[in-house]
Amino acid sequence: MKETTTKEKILKSVRDALISKKDNPFQDVNFSQPVLNNLKDDKEIEFARKLIEMGGSFIYCENEHELIENLSKLSVEKDWGSYFVQDDQLKILFQSGGLVYDDNEDHFSEMNVGVTRCEFLVARFGSVMVSSALGSGRRMFVFPEVHVVVAYASQVVKELKDALIGMRKKYPDALPSQMTFVTGPSRTADIEKTLVMGAHGPRELYVFLVDDQE
Repeated sequence: MKETTTKEKILKSVRDALISKKDNPFQDVNFSQPVLNNLKDDKEIEFARKLIEMGGSFIYCENEHELIENLSKLSVEKDWGSYFVQDDQLKILFQSGGLVYDDNEDHFSEMNVGVTRCEFLVARFGSVMVSSALGSGRRMFVFPEVHVVVAYASQVVKELKDALIGMRKKYPDALPSQMTFVTGPSRTADIEKTLVMGAHGPRELYVFLVDDQE
């Protein structure tokens, strides 16, 4: 029968391929070998570089005292007012440093700057891994105009797979219902190929990295 449509031609090619099997031309492929090149620098440096390349801001802090100082200075510099915090661990940290914050649920829709923790920082892509298991819930990662992340050097991993392995160790019984990788501020160029920042989430992303390594 003569093939009259493109669909019939494609189906005939598939049938012929299934009938006349050929030897695998790639028998010597080493599937255990890493696909990506090794990182050039320490994972903390690589993370900072990638984050900045993606439009995020990186602030290194020697300790939590310096973290509070830097948060306070940045708030004044940017005229942000108070930070919005829902995470109980962050509230304790802010209270210990005398840093003003707002946690009134009625003010949620009016907030400008939201502060959250994270699960891991992925050096390969400069990505921040967050989940619904954190004290901030789900909304804080996408709603505020400015997203501030408080992280620690011990949370930096090289690859995505390292973050996923770490999550299984951290939550052995059941993984969080939501796990998200945030890579730079939200952006889109879907409309007329024009880059728009903050279209689907925060317009700015700041990562404060506290050195907790000895």
